[in-house]
Amino acid sequence: MKTILVVEDEPAIARLLRDYLEQAGFAVLVAGDGDAALRTARAAKPDLVVLDLGLPGRDGLDVTRELRRFFDTPIIVVTARGEETDRIVGLELGADDYVVKPFSPKEVVARVRAVLRRAEARQEATAVIRVADVEIDVSRMRVTVGGRTVDLTATEFQLLASLAREPGRVFTRGQLLDAVHGVAFESYERAIDAHVKNLRRKIEPTPGAPRYLQTVYGVGYRFVEA
Repeated sequence: MKTILVVEDEPAIARLLRDYLEQAGFAVLVAGDGDAALRTARAAKPDLVVLDLGLPGRDGLDVTRELRRFFDTPIIVVTARGEETDRIVGLELGADDYVVKPFSPKEVVARVRAVLRRAEARQEATAVIRVADVEIDVSRMRVTVGGRTVDLTATEFQLLASLAREPGRVFTRGQLLDAVHGVAFESYERAIDAHVKNLRRKIEPTPGAPRYLQTVYGVGYRFVEA
């Protein structure tokens, strides 16, 4: 049974998410603030975290940042904030998906299942992708660039692998969203730009003049041909 950590300071919402997730067959842990979330994550090592950004004290963005220092488990951020910037920052910090309040608990359950399926598919894959001096070991979720190991989040890894499997092919943002999230949402397309920015920072010798992840203006992105 997969374990989900729900981090939510509003008891009614936490109970609602817990009930729906338990009915869907998950074990559920609940934390009401950022510090409790970090303690629980370290102790229980859940399979996925559903994380509210609007927490008291240490907010969800800070919690996401801290989780990513030691934790590669998928994170779905939940926010009531109207500013798109908050959601984009969450994705830049390593979140795998997000849901905006008010939300349908059934949608949250569906997203949890989809993110877990993607994580499991990555674990089951066995291919090693080699393009130029980039090597992607899919089964081990390991990336090296010129022999240097690069640490990526699960979503960054899947995005890079999707591009590198077909070097030279131009992917639209919608196609990349479909590859990463299973279904394309027009309003989420800026999330791809955030993940590409992170990837460039991690794998490019000069992020401002990318060698591997090339922008095709007005269309999307492609991975350089060997």
